[in-house]
Amino acid sequence: MNILITGITGLFGSYLAKVFSEIGQIHGLIREGSSKRLLENADFPIHWREGDVLDPESLSVALIDIDLVIHAAGKVSFDPKDKNTLYAVNVQGTANLVNTMLADGVKRLIYISSVAAIGRSPELKSVDEKHKWTESPLNTDYSISKYWGELEAWRGEQEGLDLMVVNPSILLAKTSDDRSSTMIYEYLKEGRTYYPKGTVNFIDIRDAAILVRRLYEKEQWGERFILNRESMAYKEFYELMGQVFGMKAPNKPLADSLLAWVLRAQWLFSKLRLTKTILNKQTALIAQQQIFFDNQKVNRLLEFNYRSLEETFEWAK
Repeated sequence: MNILITGITGLFGSYLAKVFSEIGQIHGLIREGSSKRLLENADFPIHWREGDVLDPESLSVALIDIDLVIHAAGKVSFDPKDKNTLYAVNVQGTANLVNTMLADGVKRLIYISSVAAIGRSPELKSVDEKHKWTESPLNTDYSISKYWGELEAWRGEQEGLDLMVVNPSILLAKTSDDRSSTMIYEYLKEGRTYYPKGTVNFIDIRDAAILVRRLYEKEQWGERFILNRESMAYKEFYELMGQVFGMKAPNKPLADSLLAWVLRAQWLFSKLRLTKTILNKQTALIAQQQIFFDNQKVNRLLEFNYRSLEETFEWAK
């Protein structure tokens, strides 16, 4: 079986490549000049196919003799300046891939979405796969772009594709992977004093990759699955991280009265180029929310044994 992975040089794509290499030949879509650093020590062959999800002609060439596509390519950003790029990559890029697969007769697609695409509402404390998207001030441009991208994938299913959608929560990888989702470790390393009052939903990236393969082996076409280990208060999350990393954890709750001050200071620091962070009004408000992305659907199907958070931190550091 020939498997094409878009976004293979990215964080989740690189882990998916390793897991799926056990059941098929891995073909990686790569843009000219992209770094292969995360795959330098891969112990399996990768057949590289140069292309870009924004270039339909290159996609058509890359899809020759492919049996399964794992679409992990995507833009992650919470900077308002990246709104147009988010739309181009996450929405138009997905539409290009879907259209090319339909035209070229490549039938099977696993779309790597995000829990962000499910949407949030201030009044909701638990969300599962049946949740319907609603407009909310907690939906970032990234969330909206992943939601619209998911709609393009489902359109492909209506037009003939076999589709499976997975919605991972925060993927906990190695600190050395140095990607956007590993910034959650930087908050501890920077010696921050305040922790958000909300909850963090997370999963070990190795577990997430295995779950995707097991869902594929179960042929769960036409379904979507939240991939999430659990929801935990940021206070407990950072306390355990601090113990494992041997660092002081944030020890003061970020009260709503302090939030505006923190955001003003962060805005000033970014203007002076003293810091770079994913923190803005929306992401700060999200971190104050208590929500659980319900993982019961995948748990009932697979009865999966997740790694403990302590084990993940030990490996990650």
